[in-house]
Amino acid sequence: MSTPIPLSEARHLPVWRRPVALLFLMAVAMPVAFATWSALLNNFVIEVAQFDGSDIGWLHTVREIPGFLAIGVIAVLMVMREQVLGLVALVLLGVATALTAQFPSLGGILVITMLSSIGFHYYETVNQSLQLQWLPKDRAPRMLGWLLAAGSAATLVSYGLIVLLWEPLGLTYNVVYAFAGGFTALVAVAAMLLYPQFQADTVQSKKMVLRRRYWLYYALQFMAGARRQIFTVFAGFMMVEKFGFDVHQVTALFLINLVANMVFAPLVGRAVGTFGERRALVFEYAGLVIVFLAYGGIYYFGWGVMLAAALYVVDHMFFALALALKTYFQKIADPADIAPTAAVAFTINHIAAVVLPALLGYLWLASPGAVFGLAAGMAMTSLCLAMLIPRHPEPGNETVLARFAPAPAE
Repeated sequence: MSTPIPLSEARHLPVWRRPVALLFLMAVAMPVAFATWSALLNNFVIEVAQFDGSDIGWLHTVREIPGFLAIGVIAVLMVMREQVLGLVALVLLGVATALTAQFPSLGGILVITMLSSIGFHYYETVNQSLQLQWLPKDRAPRMLGWLLAAGSAATLVSYGLIVLLWEPLGLTYNVVYAFAGGFTALVAVAAMLLYPQFQADTVQSKKMVLRRRYWLYYALQFMAGARRQIFTVFAGFMMVEKFGFDVHQVTALFLINLVANMVFAPLVGRAVGTFGERRALVFEYAGLVIVFLAYGGIYYFGWGVMLAAALYVVDHMFFALALALKTYFQKIADPADIAPTAAVAFTINHIAAVVLPALLGYLWLASPGAVFGLAAGMAMTSLCLAMLIPRHPEPGNETVLARFAPAPAE
């Protein structure tokens, strides 16, 4: 990568070297490492490291610390361009994932998880910023949906190979982690060599940005981070601990999620563009309230494995609607605020994520159903906040309360 090319001139490049093509390449590369790590994690830590609910809670608390510290991206951007940082972080994610099975102990898993998490969270922070800078507002919802679908397609191939080859070839955790992580790292290195640096139209601020008018976006990010942890940490853990799912069974469940996302994500992008961010997010949070209450019913009423599996798929599908939160911010933001606010939002998103997994791990030991009941309450809070999003958000009209704000002094 050499002299930066303005986005307005990038259209003269071959299609495969344009900014959108790079976004798609990164969208394909990242999930291969991260999703493979996630698919094998619960079985790996239970079978190899003998984790219990408390241990898995601590693991995810450690995993979320770099997300909490994502605000450090602002400092790194003073010496490194966003595009370069994103690809370096992707290399770190891939290498750390490849080495995961080499450390089959609580301490070793925590250390290698911390390294892979730094790569993942710094990549995601920068990637979100680049998406909002490089995609025009009128096409962003639809393109974000296609980017989600592309990531799901790449992960589908990875999971399909695990399901088909795990037992016939006697695959090990070491082989699968090494292959998946190595693929992600190699793609990132190739992207560094093949793509020019792209210069957005607006120079991004290099200092921390906290604006009062973004308060609703911050609040929704905080609740999304808290609620997401319960699905990420405990929903999959439940399938292994309570119902005894094997690696290929867990991965098969993930495969169903991926196929659903490949179909659903582009439709979500189209729906957000048509119906607006408010309606999309209200639909997501209302659905999650029902899903989490039903999760609790599995423990309180003894509902069976088929319902649990169906809820897991539906729960995962709702997360595609989270792209509406990105486009809501894109519509209300000062263009120069996108990069620093992406870092701040990631930190806010992970405030609860650092604390909740470890605390809820202890609650899980006493009452798994109560954990999901708490998640339903979080989803309800998010639903109430989403009702404050206006139909047509823009600077000066960030919430429905803006109409009642006093006019600025002349």
